[in-house]
Amino acid sequence: MANDWIKVFSTGNTIEAEIILSMLKEHGIDAVEMNKQDSSYQAFGYVEVYCPKDNVIEALHLINKK
Repeated sequence: MANDWIKVFSTGNTIEAEIILSMLKEHGIDAVEMNKQDSSYQAFGYVEVYCPKDNVIEALHLINKK
């Protein structure tokens, strides 16, 4: 995932990340979520959404349009 996937969204809210992930998938964009929140204190850290670099522009457009 290192070079072929780009972070398109980051949030401290797990539900918001799930909504973005679902929206991207509904539009045919492969996307994955990486939860970097602390396992004990979920107030610390972020949940990030990644997609293939070929879909970054479309994904960002959809995210900014929401």
